[in-house]
Amino acid sequence: MTQPSVIKQAVLTVQNLERSVDFYEKVLGFKVIERTNEKASISADGKTALLSLEQRKDATPRDPRTSGLYHIAFLMPNRSHLADIVHYFIQTRYPLQGASDHHVSEALYLADPEGNGIEIYIDRDPEKWIWQGDQVYMTTEPLDVENLLQEATETGWKGMPEKTIIGHIHLQVAELEKTREFYYDGLGFDLILRYGSQALFMSKNKYHHHIGLNTWNSKGVAAPSENSTGLKYFTIALPNNEEKQKIMEQLKKINAPMTEENGKILTTDPSGINIVLEV
Repeated sequence: MTQPSVIKQAVLTVQNLERSVDFYEKVLGFKVIERTNEKASISADGKTALLSLEQRKDATPRDPRTSGLYHIAFLMPNRSHLADIVHYFIQTRYPLQGASDHHVSEALYLADPEGNGIEIYIDRDPEKWIWQGDQVYMTTEPLDVENLLQEATETGWKGMPEKTIIGHIHLQVAELEKTREFYYDGLGFDLILRYGSQALFMSKNKYHHHIGLNTWNSKGVAAPSENSTGLKYFTIALPNNEEKQKIMEQLKKINAPMTEENGKILTTDPSGINIVLEV
């Protein structure tokens, strides 16, 4: 079962566009579909931009003790794709930050040249996920790399598969209760898992999570400065105009900041993270 794309795109502010484009194109095998001196659009299928990179001359490196991006997670269609990229990373000795089995998924973790966290993962069959009421079971175990590599293909890694999407986005936030209210009561995401007292996982349509929220390194922190590198905003895809109207009313009810511009909703979560919603 392929999940519909809920997180449509992420926009990152970067200091060095050339270096970032090289990484996403040459290391991860994405396609560059638009490019100027200040901006580049990054795609898996050659048509749909998953990432937009925007260079600012006055950009300063993001303080890790601010709210913002924890990681962007790229969901591949097949386990063989994950096996091929693992084999490729082994061959090229590219440094990874981790490799985990979360029961619902198998994942690799790394960072781009400006320190933005990246997860590359595949989902296990949703029929094998374990639900305890309305809470999904997720864990973190070491990835069985040897077992995974048995799925590697003879042709090997040929770049990011065309059907790759942003499966989820994980954010570090200042606190969880107002944040839960914003994403649950405001944006209409279901709370799928409360992970101890420091993380929430939220989704639509009983997915394991479209949005992760944690305070592991960020409890009580401020939002980054406007010219900070990192996440500028991310875009959530809405299925129709009825859903858009409903979310606008919900955001008004909880007094969340909101403007409408060119048919899109612009809002900001309680930790200062900017979000665009569009049909």
